Amino acid sequence: MDITDVILHQHGEQRRMFAMLDEIRHTDTETLAAVWKRLEILLETHAEAEERFFYPRLLKIGKGAADADDAAEEVEDAIKDHNEIREAIRDVAKHHAGSDAWWKAVIDCRIANSDHMAEEERQDLADFRTQTDLRTRHEIAIDFLRFESQRAASGVEPKDKEPEQYVADNS
Repeated sequence: MDITDVILHQHGEQRRMFAMLDEIRHTDTETLAAVWKRLEILLETHAEAEERFFYPRLLKIGKGAADADDAAEEVEDAIKDHNEIREAIRDVAKHHAGSDAWWKAVIDCRIANSDHMAEEERQDLADFRTQTDLRTRHEIAIDFLRFESQRAASGVEPKDKEPEQYVADNS
């Protein structure tokens, strides 16, 4: 098991769940709300697990990959992205499932998440793969999955983080 593979797999699941919302009748608000809740929990538990287990290690060993100058830039940007995703999730909660405003908020969340995943795959995951041995990637994957699994039913309370302070605290 490799944390970079776990994260990639979950990115695929997030993409599939947004696509599932597209295929649900807009009048089926009960299903829309239920599927959204599952996706909301996945998004937040995934983000919080990355922030607890993946990014701190990346800050210590990363060099910067693709269009990132260094690991601090990668992580600072990822934390900002997570905050944008959390803000979009909070916006979805303000609206009735299936309403035009709800769909707009869901789309905003999807865009923020898609942008984040693309950048993370290009920078953070590539950097981590080249700087970390398989045993370490396995150990982080175990911690990551345990944390997510323990919180799967209830989720994690979304808390924005100040990106520069996060990097300073975890470097």
